[in-house]
Amino acid sequence: MSGAAGGWWRGKTTPAKVETYTRWSFHFFAVIEVAAIGLPAFAEAGTGVAGWLVGMVVVHALLCAVTASRALDWTRGRRERPVRLLWVLTAASCVFAVAAQILRRHGGGGDGTQSATATVFAMILAFGAGTMALGVRDRRRVVAQTAGFACGAAVVSLPLGVPGPEAVVTAFVVFLSGSFLAATSVFSVWLLNAVYELDEARETRTRLAVAEERLRFGRDLHDVLGRNLAVIALKSELAVQLARRERPEAVEQMIEVQRIAQESQREVRDVVRGYRDADLGVELSGAQGVLTAAGISCEVTGDTGRLPAEVQSALGWVVREATTNVLRHGDAGRCSVGLQVREGCVVLTVENDGVVAHGSGAGPDRGGNGGSGLAGLRERLAVVDGTLEAGPVGTDGFRVVASVPLSGRTDDASDARVSGVTS
Repeated sequence: MSGAAGGWWRGKTTPAKVETYTRWSFHFFAVIEVAAIGLPAFAEAGTGVAGWLVGMVVVHALLCAVTASRALDWTRGRRERPVRLLWVLTAASCVFAVAAQILRRHGGGGDGTQSATATVFAMILAFGAGTMALGVRDRRRVVAQTAGFACGAAVVSLPLGVPGPEAVVTAFVVFLSGSFLAATSVFSVWLLNAVYELDEARETRTRLAVAEERLRFGRDLHDVLGRNLAVIALKSELAVQLARRERPEAVEQMIEVQRIAQESQREVRDVVRGYRDADLGVELSGAQGVLTAAGISCEVTGDTGRLPAEVQSALGWVVREATTNVLRHGDAGRCSVGLQVREGCVVLTVENDGVVAHGSGAGPDRGGNGGSGLAGLRERLAVVDGTLEAGPVGTDGFRVVASVPLSGRTDDASDARVSGVTS
């Protein structure tokens, strides 16, 4: 049972966890209201009055819990503002408060009853004001609303025979307690919205990075092909005109067109190769920068020096894909990237926490195409006789391990040593 509960909690994203915590905090306020007000009132008040007081407190606490839940849904845009429920809570708070004062005056029971009814009167209004703040977005209206509850406490108390000084003190207690609960409500909503906005900003940053890369690739292709295609068009047109006149220079122009086309082909291949070849040092540095900017603690250890270029390119792609998926599919707070040489093999390890139940944090996207995902990475590593292992670690971790043999690649590859922290 505990394992299922733990999996349910780990399966939530950070914003969802904060929302669950916030929602249950307000539900716990209902428990506090019953435990801190209803139970002492039941112990202090007389037999006839105690049941009424506890009943009012329980009903009011449940109404506050339902209102808080609906108001939180409204703040997240999942439902319309619960106007009717807010008015019901306001009316119930006023009715129960007045009933408590009537029981105080006519219920008898001595000093215990007097104290219990006074406490129920003040705290019902305070909890009502605090919960009502969830349904108001303007902070000035929250203050005015809380002050209105406090003034209402004084106005209701005086006609029911409560002495003036005591009515003022009660109104002051209602204002202070209601203000504290209202401030807690407003801050909780602000914090929840801030967490969701930060999560959306992280997703937006990821999409912008992809868009920026596409634009850069488009600019490079335009720079490479734009001029050559314009020359090819002009020379082709000239060759057509010369051919119509049966001039031998038409052949020379078409030969030139052929040469330019072949040169363009080569330049395009160079551009694409530059994007396909990942520099391991650059990828490690970039991974640490991107993850740190996303609020994920990232530690990079190892040295890429003296590793063959094809090995660096293959491992660079592992770092790139793993980093992307830490951002997209997990809820990581920590990520470590290590590079070391073991028995003639260079081993890259990427490990992170915060893995959701239905996915993997650092694990590359399983459905990838065009070279992405586990299958794509294994294909890239196979070119350099490398292997890839990926799977969960512990309760919420994920580890990707890429291993590439160094023997026979370069004369000094076996002397490569990995030490220190590069980033």
